[in-house]
Amino acid sequence: MNGRTAATRLRAWTLAAIAVAAVFALDALPARAFLARPALFAAIGGPTKAPGGWLQLCAADTDECKPLADQAREVTLTPDLLQQLYEINKYVNDRVTWTSDSELYGKAERWAYPLDRGDCEDMVLLKRRLLAKAGWPQGALLITIVEERGQEKTRHAVLTVRSDRGEMILDNQTPEILFWYETSYRYLSRQSADDPNVWVSYGAGQTKPATAVASPVAPSPYPLPPPLGIKP
Repeated sequence: MNGRTAATRLRAWTLAAIAVAAVFALDALPARAFLARPALFAAIGGPTKAPGGWLQLCAADTDECKPLADQAREVTLTPDLLQQLYEINKYVNDRVTWTSDSELYGKAERWAYPLDRGDCEDMVLLKRRLLAKAGWPQGALLITIVEERGQEKTRHAVLTVRSDRGEMILDNQTPEILFWYETSYRYLSRQSADDPNVWVSYGAGQTKPATAVASPVAPSPYPLPPPLGIKP
């Protein structure tokens, strides 16, 4: 009897261990699928004028805009870093209520770090700062100016995060982490990875894989993050 009981318990523990391992494996699948997408970088053009809001921010605080010596220009992306990227993006999106500069400051354009209210540039600044404090290299965190296709002259700011898997976009309009080619934006300009005060334009022709989605708010082919353990 004792032998049969021990064998029964061993089988039960073995099945339980297999079940737990299966759960962890399933939880990791979306992250692995995300990391397996095409590693494709956007084509960058020549230098261009920096946005007025960035110039005003740097004039008010020169330390804010100093380039860092020998900083990395991209990160090696892992499931843990992908999770952290999602958490910080969602934290800022949830915390800050979009509010225009004219309502907050009485002027058409002002870039500033937000408390509980701010516009897209302000949210990008906060995401950039929080990621830098978490150890992400500033050279991989590039403020980017885009416009929605069909809505020319309506500018929007997102954060480009450079990694060995390509360039990801953090956007206040969606909790999803998308690669640049999965959005419907037309990319206009962004900071240089070498110097945040140097801005570069995007190339006229951008090659995108056939898997690109149609909208920045459309679900990604591998939606994040519920399978990674964060509730939307």
